[in-house]
Amino acid sequence: MGTFVQQYNPLHSEVLSTIVAAFPIVLLLGLIATGKIKSHWAALLSALSMVIVAIFVFQMPAGMALKTTGLGFVGGFFPIGWIILNVIFLYRLTVDKGYFAVFQYSMGQITPDRRLQLIIIAFCFGAFFEGAAGFGTPVAVSAAMLMGLGFSPLAASGLSLLADTATVAFGALGAPIIALHASTGGDTAGVPIMALSQIIGRQSCVFSLFIPFVMVYMFCGWKKMIEVWPALAVAALCFTIPAYLISNYSNPYIVDVVAGAAALAGLVLFLRVWQPKVILTDPSLRIPDDSHSDVKPPEQLKVAPTSREMFNAWVPWLILCVVVAFWASDSLKNLVNPLFSPNIAVPGVDKMIIQMPPAFTKPLPLRVGFLPFIFLSYAGTGILVAAIIAGFVMRFSPVALVKHYLKTLYVVRYPILTITAMLSLASVTSACGADGTLGLAFARTGFLYPFFGTMLGWLGVAATGSDTAANALFGGLQMVTSHQLGISQVLMAGSNSTGGVMGKIICISSIVVAVAATRWEGGEARILRFVFWPSVILGCLVGVLAMLQAYVWPFTLTVPGM
Repeated sequence: MGTFVQQYNPLHSEVLSTIVAAFPIVLLLGLIATGKIKSHWAALLSALSMVIVAIFVFQMPAGMALKTTGLGFVGGFFPIGWIILNVIFLYRLTVDKGYFAVFQYSMGQITPDRRLQLIIIAFCFGAFFEGAAGFGTPVAVSAAMLMGLGFSPLAASGLSLLADTATVAFGALGAPIIALHASTGGDTAGVPIMALSQIIGRQSCVFSLFIPFVMVYMFCGWKKMIEVWPALAVAALCFTIPAYLISNYSNPYIVDVVAGAAALAGLVLFLRVWQPKVILTDPSLRIPDDSHSDVKPPEQLKVAPTSREMFNAWVPWLILCVVVAFWASDSLKNLVNPLFSPNIAVPGVDKMIIQMPPAFTKPLPLRVGFLPFIFLSYAGTGILVAAIIAGFVMRFSPVALVKHYLKTLYVVRYPILTITAMLSLASVTSACGADGTLGLAFARTGFLYPFFGTMLGWLGVAATGSDTAANALFGGLQMVTSHQLGISQVLMAGSNSTGGVMGKIICISSIVVAVAATRWEGGEARILRFVFWPSVILGCLVGVLAMLQAYVWPFTLTVPGM
């Protein structure tokens, strides 16, 4: 099988080529939004349509297209599906032992107010997990916890997705920025990684200041949000100040871990001296929400637990925090990766696909495969280790753990199938060159490119489910286009990532993670409708900020040099 050279205008019409390239993604979102077809079938049909487009429109050899499709299915399970499976495994263990009900009670001892529970779990706790593990971990953990506290599946899912916007750009110990740095040319010709950290930190910190307020507004409305504004301000400031300082003056790797922990500590300490005058104990959304009719809320405790029982209820999640933080460290990676990290290239595809200008600065062979396959240091593997340790602490036998694991695998079978099909679609989109077609369409917007280039990042994450993947896909294109238009390359590379995090809210893989965590089968359409417009509005606001930074003083002063 010979090489395949990507072409970005296969129909010899920029408009038609763009429409056809976007069709599978639009089809996926449309099928999910209707709610009339199950998400796994929607994802499979969309992946199939992408294969057809790749073969018959972009002229990709059928063998290459099928191999890339298979790689996408495997890549959907590792690492994202692997995280979901093991987080839900731990969650189900705590439910089986009654620990989650005790956890709910202990959370009420910090504050019985539902608005503040939401911020503590989804915003503060979620930021820590995003920083340490990323790739769906914070949404899975936060949604499961909120569901256990009595929030509806729609509230737990949608608000966990919204909370994750403030943190994704620095998630998984800076993985998106590392990928962006590499795609812009790396250490030799690319944007310096600290310059990327600075511009993304300056942009994302603007939004982290008001995300807690938006979350509570969407939960219970303006009036009830104002009642807790001091606590929301404390959470926002305790997160934003460390995030800004670390991203601008230290490194992009520990931003979320430190900022999330600081926000959690700051809010908990503040609540020792302040509580709202009116305590909101009703976990219902302000909008009509019947999702609890699909999934029964957990039963409440009839007898107050002892202090020891409350401590025991926190132990599994403390174990998870410690293990995931250690699993993300260089010490662990340096220990286990030499033991098992094979390079698994896809024969007949790896280096056989040539990415071409103007989407890239020069002809570039596409690497296809697990390069390397670092299974032992995956976040999901760390979560599994944490779940096993917690299982033994909770006095499960080895046989019982295996039985629970098999049951969990059955429970999450459809969400994992959906995610693997989603990643298959993204894999073929990248391999055939359709992503380049879409990117070049945005690049033709001229003066408005700072806005539309930002929305390109939004679209990339919405389509692929990963800010890391969108940065890898479009980082080079942002560099080429911004240079041609005389716009700061640092600004547009950073805006690709910051805009992308707002697309994370509506990416189907993240929504499926939330559905799996809350056990709300068939809830994807309602979640998508709940979060769609907030995602669009936030993405547009990042685009407006990028326009101001590109052209309007004093915003231009916030853009670091190369």
